[in-house]
Amino acid sequence: MSMPFYVAPEQVMKDRADYARKGIARGRSLIAAVCADGILLCAENPSATLRKISEIYDRIAFAGVGRYNEFDQLRVAGVRHADLKGYSYSREDVDARSLANAYAQALGTTFTHEMKPLEVEILVAEVAAEDGRDQLFHILYDGTVIDEPTRAVLGGDAEVIAERFEAAHDPSATTTEVLAAAVAALAGDRTLGAEVIEAAVLDRANGRRTFRRLSDDEIAAAIGAPAEDPAEDAPADAPAEDEPPPAGEVDVDDIDAVLEDDVDDDD
Repeated sequence: MSMPFYVAPEQVMKDRADYARKGIARGRSLIAAVCADGILLCAENPSATLRKISEIYDRIAFAGVGRYNEFDQLRVAGVRHADLKGYSYSREDVDARSLANAYAQALGTTFTHEMKPLEVEILVAEVAAEDGRDQLFHILYDGTVIDEPTRAVLGGDAEVIAERFEAAHDPSATTTEVLAAAVAALAGDRTLGAEVIEAAVLDRANGRRTFRRLSDDEIAAAIGAPAEDPAEDAPADAPAEDEPPPAGEVDVDDIDAVLEDDVDDDD
């Protein structure tokens, strides 16, 4: 009688974590930071059509790095969750904390029970009406939630970029100043133009709908470089996160089920 194939659970978890981290590290990085005007989100992204940064609800933004098709399905599921909760209760009941917890459950379930983990890290940001109460939730591939006080760096060479950005970041600085510091941290020894930078701000002064994308001209003015045509300089070997999404590897209905369950649990 042959012995059944056996792998220690610790080794399985380690292999899945290594697989997810390698996939995420191949992508380009993203920075989120508190500033005087609200919360700035900035990413290196040569694609003019695929977005890493998006609006979820009135005062909440979503950002993701890693495999585009995977974190975009999480984004869609988050929008559905927020819309359902806001419709069922009230718009004020939709908050980043409950959304981050729901994302953590979905990612943790996939990491534990599925053969392949999601190669993503995501961020949920909520700007408060008053300065000093903004929230940044960094959610890892295994469902771990990190409550970041003033800044977060996701994907790519995150540790090195975080060190550079921490030295230059001032939470009381303007959006333009924090954007310039973020682009400098992402660039390192390189030069990044406005055409490869995606940026948005949750502006607390905008009223109910706080999310606003920054134009190439605004980014160029902040970093002191003219905007160029992205089609001329986009690399041919863009990483997986910037390619058109292949056939979905995540069952968005399963994610929706977790998020919808969370609506009932929160209230």
